[in-house]
Amino acid sequence: MTTLIISEKEIAAKRIASILSRGTAKRGNIARTPVHRYTDDDGHEVAVVGLQGHVFNLDYPSRLNNWFSVSPRNLIEVPPVKVEEAPHIVAALRQLAREADEVVIATDYDREGELIGVEALAVVLEENPKVKVRRSRFSALTSEEVLHAFANPVEVDHALASAGETRQVIDLVWGAVLTRFLSMASSRVGSDYLSVGRVQSPTLALVVDLEEEIERFKPVPYWEVWAACAKDGGDFRAHHKTKRFDDRSVAVAAHARAKAAPEGTVTAVRRSTRKERPPAPFNTTSFLAAASSLKIPAARAMSIAEDLYTNGYISYPRTDNTVYQPSMDLRALLEKLRETPFARDAEALLAQGELHPSRGKTSATDHPPIHPTAGATPQQLRPDAWRVYELVVRRFMATVAWDAVLETTTAQLDIGGEPFVAEGRHYADLGWKRFYTYFRDIEKALPALDEGDRFSVRDVQLLDLETKPPSRYTQGQLIQEMDRLGLGTKSTRHTIIQKLYDRGYITGSSIAPTVIGRAVVSALEHHAKTIAEPDMTATLERDMNRIAEGQSSLDTVVGESREMLTTIMDALERERKAIGDEIKIALREQNTIGSCPQCGGSIIAMRSRRGKRFAGCINYPKCRQSYPLPQKGRIEAAGRQCPVCNSPMIVLYSMRSRSEFCINLECPSNAERLKARAERMAAREKEEAERAAAAGAADAKPKRAAAPKRASATKNRAKRAPRKKKAPAAEPPETGGA
Repeated sequence: MTTLIISEKEIAAKRIASILSRGTAKRGNIARTPVHRYTDDDGHEVAVVGLQGHVFNLDYPSRLNNWFSVSPRNLIEVPPVKVEEAPHIVAALRQLAREADEVVIATDYDREGELIGVEALAVVLEENPKVKVRRSRFSALTSEEVLHAFANPVEVDHALASAGETRQVIDLVWGAVLTRFLSMASSRVGSDYLSVGRVQSPTLALVVDLEEEIERFKPVPYWEVWAACAKDGGDFRAHHKTKRFDDRSVAVAAHARAKAAPEGTVTAVRRSTRKERPPAPFNTTSFLAAASSLKIPAARAMSIAEDLYTNGYISYPRTDNTVYQPSMDLRALLEKLRETPFARDAEALLAQGELHPSRGKTSATDHPPIHPTAGATPQQLRPDAWRVYELVVRRFMATVAWDAVLETTTAQLDIGGEPFVAEGRHYADLGWKRFYTYFRDIEKALPALDEGDRFSVRDVQLLDLETKPPSRYTQGQLIQEMDRLGLGTKSTRHTIIQKLYDRGYITGSSIAPTVIGRAVVSALEHHAKTIAEPDMTATLERDMNRIAEGQSSLDTVVGESREMLTTIMDALERERKAIGDEIKIALREQNTIGSCPQCGGSIIAMRSRRGKRFAGCINYPKCRQSYPLPQKGRIEAAGRQCPVCNSPMIVLYSMRSRSEFCINLECPSNAERLKARAERMAAREKEEAERAAAAGAADAKPKRAAAPKRASATKNRAKRAPRKKKAPAAEPPETGGA
C-alpha cells in the first residue's frame, strides 16, 4: 500500500515527512519537484510532496487579453478558465497519483488552504479515480499536532473550498472589469494601469475619507490651568478641576487667583485599587495591529509569522479565534519556554499552579489563537523573525498571567480659592504587564497627602491649546477598521493594504492617500458610490460564509455579484468621459516635478515607449526640455527649483536612504554626488573583478567529474526567452494564500 501526502509548501512537506518518519525520510525529485519518501511502521510506502500554493489559477481565456478589442462589460458573464500555475508540480502529482492507494490532504485548514488541497486532489483523482481520500487538519507543525492529526483524519471540506473558489471568481471578475474600465477611461494602460477591486477600493476610500476629515477640521481654542506644587520635598502637578476652559477670560481669572497663592490646602483624598485584566489571546487582526505598533508592516509581519509557523515555532497565524480550547495544555507550552530567554518568566507563570487564561469575544473551532509552539533563541532566528516570535510569546504569557493591580490616589486641592486636582498612579503588582512589556503605562508619584495638609505652590501656568484633528490610520488600525466593517478576511486584509502601497495609492507609515489615490476614490464616489462603500463587499463576504456553512452555492453568489457589477457598469459607462478627465488631471498633478527653466511650463515625470522613466516639459514639442530620471526608487518633487541652474529639485527614496538633488545631471551642484557615485561603481567593479579572478583560480584546480546534465533540459532553458512586462489580463484576485 502506498500513501501520498500533499502539503501546501515544500518546507511543510519536509517537516511533516520528518515528523511522521522520525527523521528517516529521504528526499528525491519527480519532474523537478521534491518528494520525501519513507516506510511507515506497517511497512507501507509513503510519499510527501509540497505544493507552491495554488497549482491552478483563474484567468480569462487568452483571446480576451487585448484590452482594446474587448469591452470591459463583456467580461462580466465570461466563465473564467483554470490555468496551470506550476506544470512541474502537476506532472509530479500525476505520476505520484498512479502509484497511490490513498491520498491525504495536509494543506492549511482555511478557505484558501482547503481550495489548494481540492485543486491538487482533482489532479490526483483524474489520474486515479479509485484512490482513497482523507484530510489531516492541524494548527501547528509540531510533532504532537502532526501525529495526532494523521492518526485522526477527517473528510475534505468541499463547502469550505467552494467558498474560497467563489472569492477567486468574484475578485477576478470585479478586478478585471473595473480595472480595465478605469485604466482605459484615463488612458493609463500598460504597467501603469489603475487597479480597482471590490475590497481594495472601499479600503482606499476609508483612507481618503479620513484625510478629507482631517483637512476639513477646524481647530477650536481652549485653555488649561496647571499648578506646580511641592510637599516635604516631593514635587507634583495638579490641574484645575475645570480640565478644559472654553472661555479665555474665565481661564485667565482662575489662573490669576491661583498664581497669587503661595500655598494650597488638601481638601479631600480618595484612594482606590483596581484590577486590570490581561489582554485577549492573539487572533490575526489583533496580532497584525500589535506588530504595526512595533513598526512592522502588516504584510511583512504576516510573512514572518507564516515562516515561523512552517518551521514549527508558532501556531497557524490565520485565525479569528480568541479563546483557548479547554483541551489545550497551556502548562506544556510554558515548559517549552524554559530553554529560552523567557525561562524566568515561564517559571514565574508555572509557579501559579492552576492557570486561568484570558479569553476574547470570538470562539471558533478551526484554529486556536496564535501562540508559541516551540522554544527559540535570538541565535536561531533572524532579527525581524525574533521580534515577531517575542511578540507572540509575550502575548501568550500575558494571557495566562494574573491581573495587574493599580493603586490610584486623587487629591482635591484648594489654591487661592480655585479647585485643583492631583492624581497619582502606582502599580502594586504589574501582573501580566510584567510579561507583555509593550504597554506604555506611566506611573505618577504623589507625596503623602492627607486632608487638611498644606503644600507650597511654585508656579501656575495658563496653557493656550487647540483641538487636534483625528490621526491618520496606521496599518494595524486600518486592518482593525476593515475587520469591523467586514472588508476582506483575516487572510486578505494585509495583502489589500500592501497592494494599495504597490499601486501608489497610499504612502507613509501614518497612511496618507496620494493624489491619484484620492482621484480614484473621488471618481468612484461621484459616479459609482457602491464600489467605494463597504456595504456591498460586506454582503458578499457574508454570502461566502454561507457557502462555507453549506447554506448557499458558488453559482448563486457569483450570479448575484455579476448582477451588482452590471448595475455599477451602467453608471460608470454613462460618466466615462468625466471619470477619465478627473483622473487625468490628478495624474498630471501627481507627476509634476517642477517648472521648466526654458518656458515656465510644468516638468512632468513619465515613461518612454520602452518603459524608462524620464521627465519632460508639458509643452512638448514646442519646448523640448527633458531630463533622465533614476530608474529605481520613489521620486517626489522637492517643491523648489535649483538655485544654481533653475531646474526642478527632486527627492529620491531608495532602499532606506533619502537624497535631494537637482534633476539636471549637468548642473554643477551634482558634481560631487556624481563623482562619489562613479567612485562607488569603480570600487564595485574592481571587487567583482577580483572575485571573478579568485573563482577562476579555484576552477583551474582538478575536480572530480560531475554527472552530465540532461541535454534536453539545458537546451530548453537556454532557449527560454525573457518575459516582457505588460498589464495583466485582469487585476490579480484579492485573495491571500497561506
